[in-house]
Amino acid sequence: MRFMGKVIAVTGGGSGLGAAIVARLASEGAEVGVIDLDPQAAARVAGQVQGAKAFAADVSDPAAMHRAIADVVSWRGKLDGAVNNAGVGGPFVPSADYPLDWWDRTIAINLSGVFYSMRAELPHLIANGGGAIVNMSSICGFIGQAGTAAYVAAKHGVVGLTKTVALEYGAQGVRCNAVCPTYVRTPLTLAELKDQAIWADLDARHATGHCATPDDVAAMTAFLLSGDARSVTGSAHLVDGGITAS
Repeated sequence: MRFMGKVIAVTGGGSGLGAAIVARLASEGAEVGVIDLDPQAAARVAGQVQGAKAFAADVSDPAAMHRAIADVVSWRGKLDGAVNNAGVGGPFVPSADYPLDWWDRTIAINLSGVFYSMRAELPHLIANGGGAIVNMSSICGFIGQAGTAAYVAAKHGVVGLTKTVALEYGAQGVRCNAVCPTYVRTPLTLAELKDQAIWADLDARHATGHCATPDDVAAMTAFLLSGDARSVTGSAHLVDGGITAS
């Protein structure tokens, strides 16, 4: 019960990785503010675990994120940690032909959304005497991937933001790390990669013989938020089954 008495906000908590992270944190005693663009999805996830409450917000809207985090703090009186997980994928298109509307959308959610979220969270964490932030990056925060310019740029940016915040706020008791998953079967990725033959090929490319699961990513996230990681900050942690090792 590493998070007994702790209050943690999770963006994108209404499905996929976010829902798994909410469940893992709640199972270890956390009270979790489940933040999602879809209020029904947030309410569904919050209703499945003890000590969680749903909040609706668009992470690409800085004012909305300020209100959502303030509402989480009003709910339980403090903020001990945050997981900035909300994100989108995008089309697979070469850079010269990449749709500008999708570039803007992906950067707004996957990169600016993390910045806006941390901007809202940091004052409350500092006021609480410190805390921990985990930002969701990707293996695409380490490597390039043809056809996904916006996603790769955003996820590299998340790693850079994470390191910068760790340096800026470590003296005030705030740790900041990133988790970088490989391909995970979530509603988002399954909607984009519907061919099971593609998934079989992806599984085979991992040293472990399989893609990561949402629970794998949730376990790493929980570790980084916990006191077990008290000396871990400013770093990006792969959950990739060895796919980037070669």
